[in-house]
Amino acid sequence: MQHAIASRSGRLTGLGLVLALLMVLVPMSSAHAATYQYWGYWTLKGKTWSFSQNGPAKTHPADGSVEGWRWSVSGTSARHPRGVVTFKQVCGSTPAKSGDKRVAVVIDYGRKADASTGTPPAPIAKCAQVPTKATGADVLAAVSTVRNSKGMVCGIDNWPASGCGGAVKKVTAAQKAPDTPVAIKVPAAASASHSAAAAADPASSNGSGHGALIGWIIGIIVVLVLLALLVVLRRRRADVEA
Repeated sequence: MQHAIASRSGRLTGLGLVLALLMVLVPMSSAHAATYQYWGYWTLKGKTWSFSQNGPAKTHPADGSVEGWRWSVSGTSARHPRGVVTFKQVCGSTPAKSGDKRVAVVIDYGRKADASTGTPPAPIAKCAQVPTKATGADVLAAVSTVRNSKGMVCGIDNWPASGCGGAVKKVTAAQKAPDTPVAIKVPAAASASHSAAAAADPASSNGSGHGALIGWIIGIIVVLVLLALLVVLRRRRADVEA
């Protein structure tokens, strides 16, 4: 009887040691969980950003969809693009083309706190017009310069200029802070761009008007020369008759 009690006590003691060891090891493993900088890939559903479950190389966005990319630090929360745009805002001035699809792309280069060095560019939206079978990776490559490594997007438009998913040793308070919504820069429509160009260069916008004015001036000069020649010829005839 005493042997049984001692055996049971020994088992309980051993179980207690195992539980105590687990309680120590689990917080240690969580504390040492790796944190990285990375480009997150998102899809806009209605007015809400949804993290893409598949990578861009395996995703085939539909015509009229809106995709997003966000540079951030993992483990601080789900960092999606800080603004929302509509497909019409981004691709409304891009005519549809047979055999192609149009996809709006939002690129959010992140906050200064998320950068290793330097100040990130302002978020921007661009319209990609690509073949209907194009993947999310093809869409991104159509509107930006992409730097890849082993199938991972490391840099977009040279941000960041080097590295790929670098580890973050210590997450700062600024990196943990909630996002503040920002306005996404949307390219102006083609007509607006043309108007801006004309305003910047009046000569180019009024080229046809200037051409017509020059034509009128040349015509007047020709008429005046002809009248002068006619006057000279009349005077010579009068002198001969006299």
